[in-house]
Amino acid sequence: MTSPLDQLDRALLAALHENSRVGLLELSRTLGVARATVTARLNRLEQLGVVEGYSPRIGLDAAGYGVQAFVTLEIAQGALEDVAAVLERIPGVLEAFATTGSGDVLCRVAAASHDDLQRMLIVLNQSREVARSTSVIVLSEIVGYRTMPLLQAGESARTPKAPAYRGRRD
Repeated sequence: MTSPLDQLDRALLAALHENSRVGLLELSRTLGVARATVTARLNRLEQLGVVEGYSPRIGLDAAGYGVQAFVTLEIAQGALEDVAAVLERIPGVLEAFATTGSGDVLCRVAAASHDDLQRMLIVLNQSREVARSTSVIVLSEIVGYRTMPLLQAGESARTPKAPAYRGRRD
């Protein structure tokens, strides 16, 4: 599949990634294109689902949730929707993915303490849909969640439609 992003889209995403609180006028100045172009591009990226939101990134450790773990769940056949409902009711479940391999669901969870983590795991294991769980405690984060290196590595030769941005190779 060809990327729907061109150079200007990537530059816009990089600028937002650098400072998500920047205004449209400043973005247009930084990128050298009209404010209407920036607005149209952002609207398009939102509609495509490339930009999913503008939420702050929370430092879990600083917010009091310094214990993180990855939990693999083996679930009953056909129980994915039921397990999703169970996981959504547990505030410490940050994200969960249906996976291939020996486990069926991989969750990233956070807790204030090891005791809180243990209580969360007990709740998970008491669910009738969960046959077994395995957890791995995070010691430290060595590469944080990131998207820009992937987007930059996939740069296409697509020419941006904005006249002021054509031919730029920043």
